[in-house]
Amino acid sequence: MSQTHYQVLGVAPTASAADVKRAYRQLVVRYHPDKHGGDTRYEEEFKAVARAYGVLGDPGRRATYDFQLAQAVRRADEERRQQQYRPAGQHVYGVPMPPPAPLRTRPPAGSRERHYQTIPRQRARFVRRDWLLTLAFLAATTLFSLSVKATMDRVTANAHYRDGIAAYAAGDWATAYNEFEQALDFRPTAAAALRRRGELKLLVAHDPAGARADLQAALLQPARPAVAARLRYYLGRCETELDRPARADAEYSRALALDSALAPAWLARGRGRLLDLRHPAAALADFDRSLRQGPPGRPQPWRALQLRGLALAALGRYADARAAYEAALLVRPRDGQTHFLLGRLAQHLGEPAAACEFFRRALALGYAYAGPAYGQGCR
Repeated sequence: MSQTHYQVLGVAPTASAADVKRAYRQLVVRYHPDKHGGDTRYEEEFKAVARAYGVLGDPGRRATYDFQLAQAVRRADEERRQQQYRPAGQHVYGVPMPPPAPLRTRPPAGSRERHYQTIPRQRARFVRRDWLLTLAFLAATTLFSLSVKATMDRVTANAHYRDGIAAYAAGDWATAYNEFEQALDFRPTAAAALRRRGELKLLVAHDPAGARADLQAALLQPARPAVAARLRYYLGRCETELDRPARADAEYSRALALDSALAPAWLARGRGRLLDLRHPAAALADFDRSLRQGPPGRPQPWRALQLRGLALAALGRYADARAAYEAALLVRPRDGQTHFLLGRLAQHLGEPAAACEFFRRALALGYAYAGPAYGQGCR
């Protein structure tokens, strides 16, 4: 082990800082190169003293050095203990130790022994377990990809549907239709988008066949009774537009079975029974039910009152029919068709002056069908 800094300065490891400084000053004077004519031996000693004092003169560096020195001493002691061996004649439990076996060695292999052999490649064989693991991995990857795609399609479809609803509420039918189309591109079975697109096809595009297909597709999805009733109502209107009154009546009846408070379905079924199926008594019952469904305190719908007057006139109840027409005029006084119907009723009751007045009012309000009636009996 080389000299420690304490040995270079000639002080004990427990020496105080003053003792270390004093020893350093003495040794610096002793080994200074100028005193020895530049002798390299004293120069090396002088450098060693300076290094030692640079460590021991600083309290922090001295503490670190003491710790490292203690660790080095401990390691040296352990190495000495490991190098000790038991003498050959020593007895263990009364039995002499056997002599150590000679170390058998051999000379290095020659060039003839040092050669390389080509290891033949073994063909990989898949057992049943490997195939099952591979199939399971592929199935899991496929399911994960499909789930991610389904989630993204649902999110995108919902975004397009919300934009379509906003455009629908604003009356921007073209934008609403395009948004519902894009929503259905990502989710073809989205019932809400199918219903809204079907409504636009029926009410705006006047395409009852296309609307019927969308509404029937929407009905294949689970829905609340009120929503299903609304879908059945629109299906009935499609059948009416397609001139299928019996099918329309059946759809309206299914809608009312699901939601008996659906006033438009009562009105539509009554209109079909009156004008297409020629059942005025059943139509009158539907009109009365439609009028009872309206919210209290609000004016009754003029169309229901007008159609109720038609049903009453068909049943020969002319006084009640006139009252129904007059009630419709109270709600919508500038409706030319209602004036024309009052003229027909007055004409039927033998009141030509009243009939001509009603026909004239109907013409003034722009109802062109009153022209022939006015021209025949009022000039």
